[in-house]
Amino acid sequence: MARTATAVIKLTAIKKNYLYAKSLAAPAKAIATVKANAYGHGAIEVAKALTDVADAFGVACIEEAKELRDADIQAPILLLEGFFTADELTYISENNLWCVIHSQWQLEALQQARLTQPINVWLKMDSGMHRLGFLPDEYAKAWHQLTEMSQVNNIVHMSHFSSADDINSSFTAQQTVLFIETINNLPGDISIANSPAVLTKALTKTLTEKLTQELTSREQWVRPGIILYGACPIDDEVLAQPLIPAMTFTAKVISQRVINKNDSVGYNALWTAEKTTKIGTVSIGYADGYPRHAPNGTPVYINGKQSRVLGRVSMDMMMVDLSMFTQEDCIGFEVELWGDNILASKIAKCCETISYTLFCGLTRRVSRRYIT
Repeated sequence: MARTATAVIKLTAIKKNYLYAKSLAAPAKAIATVKANAYGHGAIEVAKALTDVADAFGVACIEEAKELRDADIQAPILLLEGFFTADELTYISENNLWCVIHSQWQLEALQQARLTQPINVWLKMDSGMHRLGFLPDEYAKAWHQLTEMSQVNNIVHMSHFSSADDINSSFTAQQTVLFIETINNLPGDISIANSPAVLTKALTKTLTEKLTQELTSREQWVRPGIILYGACPIDDEVLAQPLIPAMTFTAKVISQRVINKNDSVGYNALWTAEKTTKIGTVSIGYADGYPRHAPNGTPVYINGKQSRVLGRVSMDMMMVDLSMFTQEDCIGFEVELWGDNILASKIAKCCETISYTLFCGLTRRVSRRYIT
């Protein structure tokens, strides 16, 4: 029998989430972000499920783009970090990849490249996150350099919000204004909205106030990521409600026992029974991607009932409370770690992390099963 750690992934949910994101951003086009193996959901499977609706796909690096092209995904693919070495430009040109340019060294490498066909460039501006991109006072110069290159076919203006997941932050509006003012006299499509900005329509008010008629007429691109997979990047039940969780992560009870009052459970005896308690061992651990630092009481869903984690999560196993199953033989009971009944965002909050890290942290030994 195979080990029971399984991620069941509903591709129809991902498709519905993409279409929902696109409807919020209409009439903008939407890049489906499938970097990091589609946030742990399987890049090839997700891209194939979206191929008839997605305007383009976004990945982090050329290896991720190659994986999609080798799987016969023909839609445009945007390299969100651009190229890492100049020799990647040949593949980018030959395979119609869109490429972010964020640094002067990339401009110089592109200018010296001999390409079979020009590429589409997404020129990144650092509007305040200070991670990648040209500073506002450098941006126009970089844009003009690109316009003079025979290696460049088209230029899209882009930036990235740092705080769109904080609905009380004024910084998103500040970034938007800076972005608009910088590109105002530079032709080209625009892209700045990520998942939280799409959900909150963070651009709407600022764009209405600041966009000139000329800018309003430009094509806009949004870049939804985590919301495609049914997780909300903002702690807001109203915003989260329309999203459909795509992944249900489960394992099974493989051992059960009754322990006495004052008996302890797991490494370092982090949980001690206050009374006689039925407990179970589940075939899941941090080597599968479940967080080791999940505290006592982190919720799980067992055979239709909510329960809790007991003690420290170990490499391959963890213990759970089975006291609600007084008479039942619990061997083989399914344990939902996150999914439809317990949202990944809830587990992430218990563990003081984010759902992104949970999804991306699933390891190779977790089997993935796809439902269309």
